[in-house]
Amino acid sequence: MFNLTKPGRLFYGLGILAYGIQQIIIMDFRPQILPAFPSWAHTIIVFPILTGLAMIGSALIVSGIINVDWNLQKRVSVSLGLYFFALIFLSHIPFLLFIYPHKLSHLGSWGDLLKELAFAGASFTVAGSFLLQKTARGGQSIDGLVKALTPAGRIFFCTTIILFGCNHFVYDISSMVPRWLGMQTFWSYFAGAALIASGTAILFKIFLRPVALLLALMLFLWFVLVHVPGAIAHPYTGRGNSIVSAFDALLFCGTALVLSQSKKTALNNLRNSRHIEMEKSSV
Repeated sequence: MFNLTKPGRLFYGLGILAYGIQQIIIMDFRPQILPAFPSWAHTIIVFPILTGLAMIGSALIVSGIINVDWNLQKRVSVSLGLYFFALIFLSHIPFLLFIYPHKLSHLGSWGDLLKELAFAGASFTVAGSFLLQKTARGGQSIDGLVKALTPAGRIFFCTTIILFGCNHFVYDISSMVPRWLGMQTFWSYFAGAALIASGTAILFKIFLRPVALLLALMLFLWFVLVHVPGAIAHPYTGRGNSIVSAFDALLFCGTALVLSQSKKTALNNLRNSRHIEMEKSSV
């Protein structure tokens, strides 16, 4: 069987890269990354530009576009996850609790926070995938943190996938389904049910590999059939919302691909730990 971890990292990295590039273009943060709070972060353009450059560099490293040591890729990926996770508590939650003007009982109000949660989960998941590689001597210092955060990454990602699936039943998003496909309402509900079912299965590791692969395939089809045409047709609407949505689908697709290989990660991690113990005992 093909190892899909590297394509998964690439898709994840391209999603992060797109966000970094757009921050520099619009000289501001996307609301999925940083909401309206704190306001000063949006008025001083050096912050979105510098963090945008950092995201671009991180994406190039983690995706493998720039060939660097696996330990550096692992560290960068877990650092990205911690960055996104910190912004949830420092920005998204205060914004929703004290500034957001609409009702929090609406599932759509949590959309940007859920995307940030998925970004954090994706980063932790990708960081865990680097445990597949044999770690060089002296490079195990961060492995304990990565091992602890990898399961949390799966939970964060699946939470977003499940709740986004619920969105398909709460709101009418059938207009996003291409007309040539027909039965737009049916496909909208079908996709919602598929997201809920796959997110739940991956969360509890039920048929993890086939379900994660099917989720990745569905997300990639959305990227090609729904989001790319939308991005081409409306590239400037909402400061590039359609473009960002396309790369969201690609990033989530990459995360699902990495999750489909997670059993291999666990087995390899066990072999590596035994190898390290044997090396220590022989010294």
